Amino acid sequence: MKSIDILGAGSHEVTGSQYLLTANDGSQVLIDFGMFQGDKKLEDLNYQLLSFQPSALGAVFLTHAHLDHSGRLPLLVYGGYFGKIYMTAPTKELVEIILSDSARIAMKDPTREPLYTMDEVRKVMGMIQVVNYGIEVKTGSFTAIFRDAGHILGSSSIELIDTSSDTKDRIVFSGDLGNTPQSIVKPTQYINNSDYVVMESTYGDSAHPKEDASEVIQYEINKVEEDSGVLLIPVFAIERTQEILHIIHHLKAEGKIKTGTSVFLDSPMGINATLPYMHFKEFQSDEINNHTNIPFNFEGLEIIDDSRDSREIINKNNPKVIVAGSGMMSGGRIIHHALNYLPLETTRLLFVGYQAEETLGRKILEGAQNVTIDGIQVEVKAKIREIKILSSHADQPRLIKWLEHIKGVRKVFLTHGEKAQEEELAKKIKSELGIQDVILPENGKSYEL
Repeated sequence: MKSIDILGAGSHEVTGSQYLLTANDGSQVLIDFGMFQGDKKLEDLNYQLLSFQPSALGAVFLTHAHLDHSGRLPLLVYGGYFGKIYMTAPTKELVEIILSDSARIAMKDPTREPLYTMDEVRKVMGMIQVVNYGIEVKTGSFTAIFRDAGHILGSSSIELIDTSSDTKDRIVFSGDLGNTPQSIVKPTQYINNSDYVVMESTYGDSAHPKEDASEVIQYEINKVEEDSGVLLIPVFAIERTQEILHIIHHLKAEGKIKTGTSVFLDSPMGINATLPYMHFKEFQSDEINNHTNIPFNFEGLEIIDDSRDSREIINKNNPKVIVAGSGMMSGGRIIHHALNYLPLETTRLLFVGYQAEETLGRKILEGAQNVTIDGIQVEVKAKIREIKILSSHADQPRLIKWLEHIKGVRKVFLTHGEKAQEEELAKKIKSELGIQDVILPENGKSYEL
């Protein structure tokens, strides 16, 4: 193995994951090609000229479907890449949903030229090669093996072996590791050995609290039932939406919340993304597979597809629960619900996923009393709560446990984390695992292997 170029998710950032790997013989592959998300400075990075030649790539490997890992794949088409993009079958279905949604949103934005159109998305879909967990994929100078990362449906950690080197150097890309065990997807698979590891560190400085997500959601719904209020749950379309619906399904079935309490799923992508969760049984947990009915459906659930119907939710009787995108309140339909309901004391806002710096969700979570939404000053009187146990990311103990299983590690690159998370995880790796060469890489920098 010759070198790795960190092209995103370095420099203490949690978006834009992308890594260029160069083999001993000079051939190159790309692992992930994600979109930068957050403030304008970050989003501007999506428009920079590429620092590599897509046409020179031997292959592209995708760990999972989330936009910050897959969102710039269509740009490869502009660069002349027409090779294969390797991913699991569920990832392929989810990628089509995510990239299509991204293209549609971009076309409606009058302030920027779209990064790509549906034409490029369709070309990307034609380049995808589906792979199975545990099966060797040989391409050029590399052999790849996908392992279940337990993060979302079809998510992977990827082992890559440089067959052009005499020592057959091996590197592992963790992708996003799951908060295993989770109620919907199978547990994270462990990896036996590797020379190098590129590892996420989103929650590298903390352990998730020992809480029961079902009990928290029941409490929050019961409170709005008592107060005739509204519970807002901003969600990511993939995994979080399905997990919330699954929990509410059980709460209604067990009589812990009222059957008549309306629950609005107001996320077109969340609606579309739920379908693959019913297609790919072999990727799901035993609990989901043991259901005799649809685990994401229940009495009182209203599916909101049309944006006009979304606006009409305000006229529906309380109490009600609104499950809407986006998860960090950085866009999507949760925005107009926030405008309507944050100023009301009978509103409850429940965060169920990571809130990145500079996002509206992060500002509210940190206690902002007034926020600006679509240019309007909004007073926050709603009661705010966060569930960390529902995160689809591994916490520090799980990250350490995953890395501990990998024998022979000489060097670790910590990415996809803010500075405090990366630094604390680096200390833990050095003190507990004895791996001293831990790098907090910078975006745009090449590192010898």
